[in-house]
Amino acid sequence: MALATIVGVLVEVPVMLTLVRIANNTRHWFMGGGSKMAKPKVAFICVYNSCRSQIAEALGKHLAADVFESYSAGTETKPRINQDAIRLMKQLHGIDMGQTQHSKPLLEIPPVDIVVTMGCNVACPHLPCKHREDWGLYDPTGKDDEAFITVIRQIETKIKELSDRIRKKLIYMPM
Repeated sequence: MALATIVGVLVEVPVMLTLVRIANNTRHWFMGGGSKMAKPKVAFICVYNSCRSQIAEALGKHLAADVFESYSAGTETKPRINQDAIRLMKQLHGIDMGQTQHSKPLLEIPPVDIVVTMGCNVACPHLPCKHREDWGLYDPTGKDDEAFITVIRQIETKIKELSDRIRKKLIYMPM
């Protein structure tokens, strides 16, 4: 009986340690602690996908690519991105949105985890996601450079804050 107990413990301990390792690795994987977890996909949504949402996509890729994937889309589209936004993003951040992005409808982006609306004061269509927020940003279209720069700086701050909240797991992301 004593020998069976000793043999049982000798067999069970390595098995238990293996199960604990598997559980820890799985928790690590699902909780975002390892490279195995896919980065959340964030969609920046605006009516025409030609200004604020494009700026947010570009700054998301530029400032937070290590934390989330950035996409933008609109309920409608424009033939081209706002030229003032392109010019000022190139001037301020060295990003040429005219070469790397285009106005796209919602159907052109993949399923996303997080939806950020820009504050268009219109009803955005329901886009399935795990987390949704509205940034309430003023539309600088047709205004002077200072208005654009103010909005670009606000988006830059909000991208960094969003990245930080995702990194710290302060945004609830159910599986």
